[in-house]
Amino acid sequence: MEYSSDDIAAAKSLQSVGYMFVSMATFWIYDYACSLHEEWSFLLQSNWSKAKALYIVTRYIPFLLLTEVLYMGLSPNENTDKCRLLSNISSGLVLISAISSECFFILRTCALWNNNRILVVAMLITVPTIIGVSVAVTFATTAGSATYATSAIPGITGCYWSSGSIQLFVPYLLLSALEMGLMILTIVRAIQSWKINPSHLYVVLVKHNIFYYICGFLFSIANVFVSLLLDYSYNDILQVVQFIILAILATRMHLHLWHANRDAHSLDALVHIPMSDMAPA
Repeated sequence: MEYSSDDIAAAKSLQSVGYMFVSMATFWIYDYACSLHEEWSFLLQSNWSKAKALYIVTRYIPFLLLTEVLYMGLSPNENTDKCRLLSNISSGLVLISAISSECFFILRTCALWNNNRILVVAMLITVPTIIGVSVAVTFATTAGSATYATSAIPGITGCYWSSGSIQLFVPYLLLSALEMGLMILTIVRAIQSWKINPSHLYVVLVKHNIFYYICGFLFSIANVFVSLLLDYSYNDILQVVQFIILAILATRMHLHLWHANRDAHSLDALVHIPMSDMAPA
């Protein structure tokens, strides 16, 4: 039986995305195994706080996300309604993972600015607005306008958006703008306070923030172009990658900050950073 070029292209995209999901699951498990001792030291020895709860959500939502996308991508499935349901679940987990990772660094940026009232109010307006627009666009697409399809070639598992998903670039565009704004705020504050607060923990905090924002910005821009330019499963190939990597960065950086603070035996080094919620306990 002969298959059309579209059938072959769709099948190749499903295989590529399946390989990507398996690779990300392997990477996440490897990272978890490598940081297991540090992580359990933090979980058992630190006091309960908002930051610790945020850490747990950020750390373990990717496990659920990877489990779900592996099931969606590797299990035989010819029911497009089931595809829609699994896609909605995946989108929800991605949003939770993105929000929890970003909250770490939004809180850190506010702490660098001594919880400046104007900045806090701006974040309280901007972040919920971005979340609301992203949720609306995502679920209007995955639950409404998007059309799902499966491969016509036997043995190729998974399903993909055959049409109606182009507007998914909007959440990534908003996220990239947020990342850029937060990175500029961090750099400005670092320039202002570098000589005043040259402590090791302050330097670690600033470097973590800038590196995270750069990674988030570049991933978001890449996803904007992928969503607009690629077809079949390719337009979804970087979505899970972005938020798994960002979750790993956020939790790794928090562990590093907590251990650095514990080794210093004191929170005095953070005297100019009133991190009531983000200070490692």
